[in-house]
Amino acid sequence: MTLTEDDTKTIEKYALQNAVKYGKAPQIGAVMGRVMGECPHLRPMAKEVSPVIAKILGEVAKGNPDSWRGRLETIAPELIEELSVKKEPEKGLKPLDVAEGEKVVMRFAPNPNGPPTLGSARGIVVNSEYVKKYDGTFIIRFDDTDPQTKRPMLEAYDWYIEDCTWLGAAPDKVVIASDRMQMYYDYAEKLIEMGQAYVCFCDGGEFKKYKDAKESCPHRNESVEVNLTHWKKMVAGEYEEKVAVLRIKTDIKHKDPAIRDFGAFRIVKVPHPRPEVGDKYVVWPLLDFEGAIEDHELGMTHIIRGKDLMDSETRQGYIYKYLGWDYPKTTHWGRIKIHEFGKFSTSGLRHAIEEGEYTGWDDPRLPTLRAMRRRGIKPEAIRKFMIEMGVGETDVSISLDTLYAENRKMVDPTANRYFFVWDPVEIEIQDVEPRTATPPLHPTENRGQREIEVGTKVLICKDDMESLEVGDKLRLKDLYNIEITSTAPLQAKYTGDSMPPVKKGEKRIRIIHWAPIDGAPVKVLAPHGEFNGIGERQIANELDNLVQFERFGFCRIDSVDHEIVAYFAHK
Repeated sequence: MTLTEDDTKTIEKYALQNAVKYGKAPQIGAVMGRVMGECPHLRPMAKEVSPVIAKILGEVAKGNPDSWRGRLETIAPELIEELSVKKEPEKGLKPLDVAEGEKVVMRFAPNPNGPPTLGSARGIVVNSEYVKKYDGTFIIRFDDTDPQTKRPMLEAYDWYIEDCTWLGAAPDKVVIASDRMQMYYDYAEKLIEMGQAYVCFCDGGEFKKYKDAKESCPHRNESVEVNLTHWKKMVAGEYEEKVAVLRIKTDIKHKDPAIRDFGAFRIVKVPHPRPEVGDKYVVWPLLDFEGAIEDHELGMTHIIRGKDLMDSETRQGYIYKYLGWDYPKTTHWGRIKIHEFGKFSTSGLRHAIEEGEYTGWDDPRLPTLRAMRRRGIKPEAIRKFMIEMGVGETDVSISLDTLYAENRKMVDPTANRYFFVWDPVEIEIQDVEPRTATPPLHPTENRGQREIEVGTKVLICKDDMESLEVGDKLRLKDLYNIEITSTAPLQAKYTGDSMPPVKKGEKRIRIIHWAPIDGAPVKVLAPHGEFNGIGERQIANELDNLVQFERFGFCRIDSVDHEIVAYFAHK
């Protein structure tokens, strides 16, 4: 196959565009990619195309930036215009497929076995944002039908509502699955009567053999009457756990074994933690069944779920087909991996808290929204972070630095500044009179000053002290200049108030922060450790506020009773 004149012109225009963009002769790989994208008919003959591209690149390389631009303006002026438009990376939420007049209904369906995490926040924020965009209904549905393996926490129901509200995603409706058990039973009975569900008495290993062989188990073809009898005995508690399972009939020869006759209900005789439910039920729906029924009953129009749950849609599709329902429009997204936390599960975190590894669900080392809130992370920052991440099937690996940068922009104008010295070391200053230091509360906002009484001794960080040598000159921030005269004991002499001018070839003298000898004890709890030291007494006036400890980071003041306890937010 010979390249046409249009083909060679395409190669030349993209070679020239690349040369104009970077100011040098282009590389074959960059041009090849653009050419193959525009000319898919050339892809099968890449070996024949490569020498042609190389030849054209050789001709382009003989030119210069002016000649490249002139030629490109002649043969493809639109590519010049394309270079002048700065393309921003695509962010935010893509439009939903919404029919004219359709009322959008979306949900977030957590298992309340712990509080919401940053992973949960993505589902909460994105679903609620879509609903706001289309003036729809946002539902929180608690999938709490596993009283054993993922046992719900009574506190978590309220925690989810509190955190959703904090995120600006208060639900329009709250549904608790364990309140709606009779509805699931009614649908199960209906499917049995239709001949599309049956009670299976095979143990797990036995059923797997039949499933893997694409064969029906002995119970699959029992009559409707027999299955209804077994079902009623299950519900009445006449069978023990693991003895019987209600299965939905699917294609027993389906290529994916996970689809073949999936389980819909199992027997669990552990009482539910909600007192209004308790031991009222012993047969519980599995998520694929419960979720399928609820999504229809609640009028769900759009679902966003993890791409790892695509099998759920296939399994639930059988229920929808049997009952004559239309399945909601579904979008899948990839997993989020947060570098700072690695892999985590709510069940694992719960166990670690019970073992005393963490102080509670708001421990600053945890990825929970309760911890984020206690650290002083703004809900608006989390919301923007999640929305800009968008919805796509690609797995996302992110660092919280992006979230922290967004939060920093929001809190920097309002956070007052204070000195906090961790691992404090005393330094005596000679030749100086006691005075009152008056650092500003904020470096750029006109909010007044702090007043710190200073004698002849102050505290500095041990890290700063360990690098000092006799003769070193320093400036104590917003106080005065000193020169080290001794390191054991640590002493210095006063050398003036004004910042000395920097002479040619010299470095500006180092500036360090400090704290008064009679300051307040401060403890900072952070994801990377605990820091104890002394801070300004005025910090005690900032209860529940976010402040910046200079040269340390932004912290939220959590308590001021016996000592000041602060939670670290970020640098």
